[in-house]
Amino acid sequence: MVRAAVVTCGGLCPGSNTVIRELVVGLNELYGVKDIYGIPMGYRGFYSADPIKLDPDSVHDWHKKGGTMLMTTRGGFDLEKIVDAIVKHGYNQLYVIGGDGTMRGALDIFKELKRRKLRISITGVPKTVDNDIGIIDRSFGFDTAVEVAQQAISAAHTEAESAVNGIGLVKLMGRSTGHIALYATLSSRDVDCCLIPEMNFHLYGKGGLFEFIDERLKQKRHTVIVVAEGAGQELIARTESETLERDPSGNPLFADIGVYLKKEFKKWWDQAHPGELFTVKYIDPTYMIRAVPANASDNLYCTLLAHSAIHGVMAGYTGFVSGPINRNYGYIPLEDIATTKNVVDTKDHTWAWVRSVTNQPDFGISED
Repeated sequence: MVRAAVVTCGGLCPGSNTVIRELVVGLNELYGVKDIYGIPMGYRGFYSADPIKLDPDSVHDWHKKGGTMLMTTRGGFDLEKIVDAIVKHGYNQLYVIGGDGTMRGALDIFKELKRRKLRISITGVPKTVDNDIGIIDRSFGFDTAVEVAQQAISAAHTEAESAVNGIGLVKLMGRSTGHIALYATLSSRDVDCCLIPEMNFHLYGKGGLFEFIDERLKQKRHTVIVVAEGAGQELIARTESETLERDPSGNPLFADIGVYLKKEFKKWWDQAHPGELFTVKYIDPTYMIRAVPANASDNLYCTLLAHSAIHGVMAGYTGFVSGPINRNYGYIPLEDIATTKNVVDTKDHTWAWVRSVTNQPDFGISED
């Protein structure tokens, strides 16, 4: 009697295809479900595209591929059209794969299904390389993102070490949280300074970033800096209209902190050390990180998440997200997931570990 629909929304993330594959295989082989459909193009695909029939044979090698075989888009969330399409196609199980914005959309769908008294189950599978979804230990794709970020950091280190007064600058993903930058720094040990959205920093003057870089260049003759994309936004001059810009998912559009820092480094060096050699190599591996297949750790995790979601729906639950809490898998209400955020605590032992590894100053930690 089951007619299931699977949809991926938002940006690309390593492991999306693994989750889709394991949902299809799990539904089919564990519970005998034959009617499984993929919704292309994200939320807008419910009402503007034809569903794709899925079976174990058609998805057998999807876990080896990056991106999402169902295609994805941002935005396009029209609640009435989506629920009307769900009813029209006769879906009675919905598996929604996405980040915090996608989970907020899934929560709205859950409430509308409840309002209409429809016997349709919906569950979310938490996806984001930023690891910014709250409550659960981590979201899938994060381990792969940290692993691939190592390649960019290694390249930046080689470039900086091979130059006279060389700086290797790497911008990693993290609009509102700095988890990738933090764990990539800890894993690499080539990083001299890690900048994240949860901390304030200044460039000039006592205790500033430039003073730190100057000292580090005197000591090592090169330095490597990792910065999360959401860090230092308050330093960049922007018009009021620019600060209000949003992408189709409703996320604020940030200025490029990497490009800004590269320009400011050059300007500072020309003033402080006129005529001396200086090089900045800027690397932005964002799309390289997002588009790769999941590593072994994330593939295993994606399988557990998918099967947990299936078992929960088959047990009669709805409006939930499956995920590990202190390594124990549980079912968390969509509303709790949609309204919480996982941010870096700059007062806990993990950030203290970063400071001990890099020996960087705190630059004035935010009290927020």
